[in-house]
Amino acid sequence: MGAINNNRVSSIDVVRGLAMVIMALDHIRDYFHITANTHDPLDLATTSPGLFMTRWITHFCAPAFVLLSGTSIFLQGQRKSTTELASFLVKRGLWLVFAEIFIVSLAWTFNPAYEIIPFQVIWAIGMSMIIMGILVFFKVPTQWMVMMGLVIVMGHNAFDFVEDDPGFQATLWWDFLHYGFFTAHEILPGHNAMLVYAFPVWTGVMLLGYGLGQWFVADYSAEKRRKNLLNMGLGLLVFFVLLRFTNWYGDPIDWSVQATPLLTFLSFINVDKYPASLLYLSIMLGFALIFLAVLERVKNRLTAMLTVFGRTAFFYYILHLYLIHALATGLFFMRGHTMDEVYNPENHFPFLYVVPGEGLSLSGVYMVWIGVIVFLYPLCYFYDRYKTSHKEQWWLSYL
Repeated sequence: MGAINNNRVSSIDVVRGLAMVIMALDHIRDYFHITANTHDPLDLATTSPGLFMTRWITHFCAPAFVLLSGTSIFLQGQRKSTTELASFLVKRGLWLVFAEIFIVSLAWTFNPAYEIIPFQVIWAIGMSMIIMGILVFFKVPTQWMVMMGLVIVMGHNAFDFVEDDPGFQATLWWDFLHYGFFTAHEILPGHNAMLVYAFPVWTGVMLLGYGLGQWFVADYSAEKRRKNLLNMGLGLLVFFVLLRFTNWYGDPIDWSVQATPLLTFLSFINVDKYPASLLYLSIMLGFALIFLAVLERVKNRLTAMLTVFGRTAFFYYILHLYLIHALATGLFFMRGHTMDEVYNPENHFPFLYVVPGEGLSLSGVYMVWIGVIVFLYPLCYFYDRYKTSHKEQWWLSYL
């Protein structure tokens, strides 16, 4: 069993922290940008290059974070017994599913009646951890896990051909397993599950991340690891370009020649996140691997800050959602809106205290983003120090 090199693990935290910081930009855009809830920022007919790229760069976050969650699981297995790791993963996964339903969904909606429960990335990570825990318990070899991950990630877009049938109707279970594009399903009278992240493809990404962990043990050559990460990352980008050019497989959204070369380029890189397509994962995981290779030897104030966010990811995630929605609520009342408007029966928008068509310019969104990151950093910093000095408190491993 290989020992763990702390410097190598810190490089994982830097990239994970980068994903968390970029993620906040997308969520702030959701709540503050004037067209966030009226137009698709990736729609070339209505967007601008700046708005398109603001949304597109945040596609990096979920793939990078889920991949590195799998890597962290592998590294935990270097210091925990099989039974301990399996038990932790199942319990952690169940906790994340619970948190998604009762804590995270409330942050998104600010609706204490839970009329809409979004099933998003935290639920997908939780379900994936439960499956990982079962695989670890039964001592499934790492190579088999990687093969399973490859089959899922590379094969799940075959279901696109089924969904292209004009008579196709997605069910609740189909949305859980594959589609899930913000579809609402009534699960109890007056309570709807809104499927956003179908979890199996993310389980595939976590399995691949688990295999990646083999390159981060202490007896693995640092030079070889960086070379492998860089080559694999560049290889994924080349794979993306070649397969994307065919418009044959790997993404339900075809690219096409547009009025200008820039718009054609944007069409080419506009890939599907819901569900996470093979091409989407190829380009985003390609960048993630390149960042892992390049940033490993970079040590400065920025990487130290990113490390803090990476080490306190779930704590940060919960705080940033409540903070962003609270700020949006304050802006709602500053514009003269009242509580009567919030609970108006004709208001069907699921996120309360947000009015579609109202908001800030894109530059205003970036200003709010910077302010949120600056505000959250000291909170995450002190929480990270508390975790480090109180490792005996078991509950900290769940936050």
